[in-house]
Amino acid sequence: MEASDDNDAAGGAQPASDQPERTHDGRYIIVRGRLWRATNPDLPEAERKRWTHALMDARRAVKAAKSSGDPAELKQARAQVQEAKVALGERGPVWWTDGAPDENRKLVKNSSYAD
Repeated sequence: MEASDDNDAAGGAQPASDQPERTHDGRYIIVRGRLWRATNPDLPEAERKRWTHALMDARRAVKAAKSSGDPAELKQARAQVQEAKVALGERGPVWWTDGAPDENRKLVKNSSYAD
């Protein structure tokens, strides 16, 4: 697997810095052996922070909506999660420009990052 060397390549424990393992090109983080698209590194820091806070708020809203049992509230909260994820580059069109496919959610062993 072509990933950073400071972690268990199989998606095991995270390093002491609590940062997830990343692929060598920085496009994905690796969690339990699965690729998850990383935040666009070209986002200005203030914008990244704003959308990260919006994502955390939206995730809390999803949890609250699930607890309340209100389907409309849950739908709205999930839409807010989607909006933040797209703004961060974690969903929607890929943020890289070399034509490489999106391998989000693939197991590392079934991706182009496999050994």
